Amino acid sequence: MAEQAASTPAVVCLGESMAVLLPDRPGPLDAVGAFHPAVGGAESNVACALAALGVPTAWISRVGADGFGRRLVAEVAAHGVDVSAVAVDPHRPTGVYLKETGGSAHPHDLGGGRSRLHYYRRGSAASALSPALLDDPAAARLLDGARLLHLTGITPALSADCLALVRALLADRRPGRSVSFDLNWRPALWHGLDHHLLTDLLDAADLLLLGADEAEAAFGIGDPAALRRRFPGPATLVVKDSGHAVTALDRDGRAVAEPALAVDVVEPTGAGDAFAAGYLSGTLRGLDQRQRLRLGHLAAACALTSPGDQGRLPAPAAVAALLAASPADWARTRVGPDGIVSPVLTAPSTVPGTP
Repeated sequence: MAEQAASTPAVVCLGESMAVLLPDRPGPLDAVGAFHPAVGGAESNVACALAALGVPTAWISRVGADGFGRRLVAEVAAHGVDVSAVAVDPHRPTGVYLKETGGSAHPHDLGGGRSRLHYYRRGSAASALSPALLDDPAAARLLDGARLLHLTGITPALSADCLALVRALLADRRPGRSVSFDLNWRPALWHGLDHHLLTDLLDAADLLLLGADEAEAAFGIGDPAALRRRFPGPATLVVKDSGHAVTALDRDGRAVAEPALAVDVVEPTGAGDAFAAGYLSGTLRGLDQRQRLRLGHLAAACALTSPGDQGRLPAPAAVAALLAASPADWARTRVGPDGIVSPVLTAPSTVPGTP
């Protein structure tokens, strides 16, 4: 769909992204005056965040031959993401979702700091993703050259063809390319489907990321050690306990836990994708396990203090200082919409900043 990039990205993120309609005010949908368009989706969020972190990244998907599809591809490309293998489906539409945010006095309000997403994606262009993608020259070029392929549990639930594609990608193991898989549990998508299918997909990844709460909902297990036993396949399992700590457990039994930063939350959507991007970036950079977790926390905190799905990290010097902070100074760091305040920073570091 877009002009082919000159070099091969290090990361490929594959999956559906959609047009988003954002409300002009907090409150239930029946109390909103108007909506304005944006774009969103787990895989493209991760791709955009990785690009902002300086990691050359591509996003592979399908969109409809419509205005929402054109906007979606253009906005992802504007973040520096390679969209050369995004296909246009002339028969199916681009998926859409509406965001509902809390914070009004309406009796049906969700509550301050909370949000809910309403999806309209059945029969979307991305649901037609299939193993035929592997024969597409643009997609094959990106997949052949990537050091990392990032998938989520959303894609295999979209259709039987999408499930077949994810299985084919996980079976196509290549030297020098690892696979990360974020659970991204969507109960409505998996309703009526066999959860054992998802278990097998997750266990086939090299790096598995999941939230303790979503793992509890999907599999009845939220404890990191128990999840490590449930999923013995991945070399590393990362369990996110929202707002508290994240634990990385290697196959050899090593476990590292790192507490989350104190954050003045503006909007929670997109924080999990930002964490994934930060952690993956740290992995590709060869950071140690604790610094990978910290970079994930920092990216998530910046997303939590942004009104949209995307946040921006502060300047590289501030990031380096935070990654090297003592446990006490890390615990005394706070991230808010006006910046980051920490004992390791000589002045509050403004967010957004230079990625």
